[in-house]
Amino acid sequence: MGHMGDVLAGIHSAWEFDTDSVLIRFERGIRTPKLFQVLRERRVPYAALAGVELSPGARRGTVALRVVLREGADPLLEAAAGQLRTGCDPYRLVLPAEREALADYYATELRGVLTPDAGHPADEHLVRAPEPPLQFKAYDGKAAFDGTTVSFRWFWTGASSAKWKAGDQFFDVSELEGVEWRSPEVLGGHLRLLRRAGEGRDVRPGEPDQDPAAVVFGLGYGLVHESLPLAAAVLAAVRSERGAEREQRAAGARGGSGARSAGAPGALRADPADIAERIRHLGRLHEAGLLTEEEFSVKKADLLAEL
Repeated sequence: MGHMGDVLAGIHSAWEFDTDSVLIRFERGIRTPKLFQVLRERRVPYAALAGVELSPGARRGTVALRVVLREGADPLLEAAAGQLRTGCDPYRLVLPAEREALADYYATELRGVLTPDAGHPADEHLVRAPEPPLQFKAYDGKAAFDGTTVSFRWFWTGASSAKWKAGDQFFDVSELEGVEWRSPEVLGGHLRLLRRAGEGRDVRPGEPDQDPAAVVFGLGYGLVHESLPLAAAVLAAVRSERGAEREQRAAGARGGSGARSAGAPGALRADPADIAERIRHLGRLHEAGLLTEEEFSVKKADLLAEL
């Protein structure tokens, strides 16, 4: 692939070519899309590539070099599900038209490093997700992810009564099946956590504004550059958790001891301080008349059972 360390600089980003990957570094100028500024850089292994495109740019006098990633190789694109505008595509390098010959050279070089699996979906994420902790303000609550737990804390001014009754929500990645991100740039934008079935858990999704496993976006809330990196990080953590479970099952099938029972000494337990705060929150809802005596008692018992 050319010479290691070669750099192709374009508008808003520069691509540095290594022996096994291309490192995309984004500018931090005021004209650079905010998503690029948040991402800062993306390292794309050649094993993650499905193809390369060279085409006229959207602006007159420019050309665009774009790498196409294999399905499932990048948690950011998987979470975005085709909703990113062309100008916010992190894998598209825009160059002045007079550099088209140079862009064509690198396009040819990139095609030369495509692997035999280029036409097939990736079995795992090959591009790293944005690093937690991450957080953003949606219209009806604040969403945060610390690497293991997603939290939704509701705002009095925006959350529905259904969400207030449910109380602030905390989801361990082990409870999740995936993520549903709908861009805030379209009507009905939201971030929904897709929960796994089992353990008596009701995972039937309702409307996002009524679903305690979702936060809704609005004008100026949950912007793309704030919400998409969090969605991608959660998705990557969920995929990693599923992969670890598969390895444990395989180890168990071979007679190994990789699986750990829920009652083992190393099992995770709820934070007592967090449980106490959530019970106090339920008490305030009860005093405000948003929870009946029975609802308050049931939810309090559920929280105490987590200790």
